[in-house]
Parts: sequence; C-alpha cells; structure tokens
Amino acid sequence: MKSNKEMVEISLQRATDTRALRVGRGVVGECGAMFRELFGAQKAIIVADSHTYALAGKAVEKSLSEAGITQEAPYLFDSNGLVAEWGFVEMLDQRLSATDAVAVAIGSGTINDLTKLSSYHIGRPYMVVATAVSMDGYTAYGAPIIKEGMKQSFPCSAPKGVIADTDIIATCPPKMIASGYADLLAKIPTGADWILADRLGVEPMDEFAFSLVQDGLREALSHPQEVRNGSTEALTRLIDGLLLSGFAMQAHRSSRPASGADHLFARLWEMEHLQCEGGGPSHGFMVAIGLLCSTALYECLLEEDIEHLDVASAVAAWPTAEEARLEALVTFEGTDFPLIGVKETSAKYINKRELRRQLETLKNNWKEIRTALQGQLFSFEQCKSLLAAVGAPTEPEEIGISRSRLRESVMKAVKIRRRFTILDLGLRCGLLEKWTEKVFGEGGVFEIAE
Repeated sequence: MKSNKEMVEISLQRATDTRALRVGRGVVGECGAMFRELFGAQKAIIVADSHTYALAGKAVEKSLSEAGITQEAPYLFDSNGLVAEWGFVEMLDQRLSATDAVAVAIGSGTINDLTKLSSYHIGRPYMVVATAVSMDGYTAYGAPIIKEGMKQSFPCSAPKGVIADTDIIATCPPKMIASGYADLLAKIPTGADWILADRLGVEPMDEFAFSLVQDGLREALSHPQEVRNGSTEALTRLIDGLLLSGFAMQAHRSSRPASGADHLFARLWEMEHLQCEGGGPSHGFMVAIGLLCSTALYECLLEEDIEHLDVASAVAAWPTAEEARLEALVTFEGTDFPLIGVKETSAKYINKRELRRQLETLKNNWKEIRTALQGQLFSFEQCKSLLAAVGAPTEPEEIGISRSRLRESVMKAVKIRRRFTILDLGLRCGLLEKWTEKVFGEGGVFEIAE
C-alpha cells in the first residue's frame, strides 16, 4: 500500500483543478514562486481576515513581492462574526469583480470557501495559504455556504495552488488542530455510509475517490496525542490525510467521499445557529459529536438480525410521497429553513417497490455487507478514546447540545440532505426509532437521565 505522501503526489498528478502543492516547514516563502508558476504576471490580491492576516499576511506579501508580483491592497474581513454565509460571498464578489487580480486566500475553512466560491463566480482561479488544519476543504471541489438559512454545497473549482506551512499551522490554537482531526476521523463512518449506498444500489462506489480517503486514513489517525502536542511529523500526516479527502472530493466532483451522517448533524446545528460559551463551536467539533452518534447507530445495525428482517412490515409502514413531504414540512416549521426538508426528502424519496428491492438486497447479502462494515468501522469507544486523546469533545454538552436535543437531531438530520446514510437505512428498515431509543435510553451511550 502506498503512503499518504505518495497518494498526495498521485492525486496532484490526476487532479482536475489543483496544479501545485507545497507542504512543510517554511514553505510560505514559496508562495510568490508558486503564484508566478500558476498565474504568470497577473496581479494578486490577498483575501484574509484580521486574524489570519496577522498569522501569515506579511510573509505572503513579502514572498509575492520578491517574485515580482504586483499586489493590490489586501481585502480583509473582520474575523469577529465571520462565517461562510452568502452575504460575505456577495461582499467579496463585489471586490473581486472590480479587479483583474487573482485572489490569494489566507486562512482555513471560512476564508477558503468564501474565496473559492467568489472566484468561481467571476470565472477566475485562486490559490490558498492554509493557516490551520481545522477541516478538509482546502483541495475540495465545492463550497458549503449558508444561504437563506440553509447550508448548501455550491459547485465551484478547487484552488490552483495550496501552501501549507507547518510552522504556521503549528501555531494555531490546539482546538483547531483537534477540530481537523475530528473531521478526518469522521471519514471512518462516512466510508461505511458509502459502502451501504453502493451495496444497496443507491449510489455506486467511486473506487479511486474512496481509496484516496480510506487507504491511509488509519495511518493519519494513529497518533492523536502527538497531533495534540504539535509534533511536526504528526501534523504533516494529518495535513496529508485532510488534503487527500479534498482531492477525493475534487475527483468525484462532490463531497460524497468525505461527508456522511456525521456531517448532516453538523450542517443541521450550523443552520440552527448553535451557540456554546458565547460563540459557535467549530465545524470539526460538531462533526465529532455527529460521528459518535453515527457510530452508535452503526453498532445498533450490526447487532440486528437483518437476515430475518420483516421486509413486508417495513414496506407496509413506508409513507407515501405526500405523507413524507408533510412530515418534513412539520419538522422544520418555524425555522430559518422551513422548506429544506420538503426539498431534500422529496429528492431522495423512493416508492415501495424500490424500498422492497433495497431491503431484500440488504437481507440477502447481509453477511457480506456486515463483514464490509465491520472492516470499515471503529467502535464507539475507540472513536471516543481517539477524540479525547486529541482534545476534541466526546459529550454533546461540550458543544452546547443537550442529549434531548441530540436525540431530536437524529430525525431532523435524516431530512436535511438527499445523501444516503445510516440514518436513511434505519428509516427504511423501520428501525431508526428503535436504535435511537437504544442509544439514548437506559444504559445507552448517550443515556438521557429521567
């Protein structure tokens, strides 16, 4: 099996958008040379926020200047209250459309996504200088942005070039590093979601994209304490793992290889404006709780006697399309996103004939499917131990989610995106409520005290 470093090189050679990548100590000084390599004599404009500019702005400006790149005045967002929201995209659209300069994003998730989508809007490439390892979106195709209250994935090209200076990244807050680790750990149950979707004929596996994420994943996750301590070697492994996830999304032209039920929980809470200790918890920390809940549901599935699943009862109880639409409408009544459930539930609704086919496929092939899932998944306790070791949350209360709210989120998360996950399987089998009761009931991993 090839190492993550070798896989990154292979990914770069096959990438549709990204053409240059530098990872290592002091590589911020290569920013100017990369810009000239990619964009020739075009002008540059730095896009950052007040915090990320303080981290790397001067070093990027110096490198661009030394390479003879003309620069316009940096466009700086106020870091306070900055989120990946449509209004900020429009602000950046206005600035970038007034120039022919190529954007150099300095930041992590929010800055990268805003610059990615805005550059795409005006038909221009961009590059990014990473300041943290808090997520996997640097090399990803598409940008998740909140618009009209709904978190949506907008299609847009990945950056032409990426600079990831480990000296800069090592200075970011430990919580951001733990957030990135949690986002990477979530690829374990995410992979299981795709295995299910593939085996049931819902969404075929892209073997190349799947292997990009999964082949070196356990290596990248193997030393959480060293990641927490800021070891350069461990951080580099984490960066490589996150970059590979991004490359997989770039290759597949969607987030399917890197986003499953775990991210549905995070997306829901982001749209609900979850607050914890005066601010919103990081994307990775919400994903941490989402992946634990997803993993707990998988353990319920693996304990089921699926070979004796009552398919007829599940099919008989399946709602009509109109019943599903009305239920989704009621679920999100009074929210900032009242129609998302109707839109997404309708998009993935299947009739009873197709439901029967899927459940019979599951039942008749359960031994093989179960073996594949067991080979993919970590146990709940293993996931919890890894998250604790890296400094990520392991209890919902740590991110401002009560256990009752987490339980309610199970039935909401299944309705906010058309992507097939363990949540959909539970719903289609007629077992999701049973599993939820087990997870949150007496003796469950998220037991709700009466």
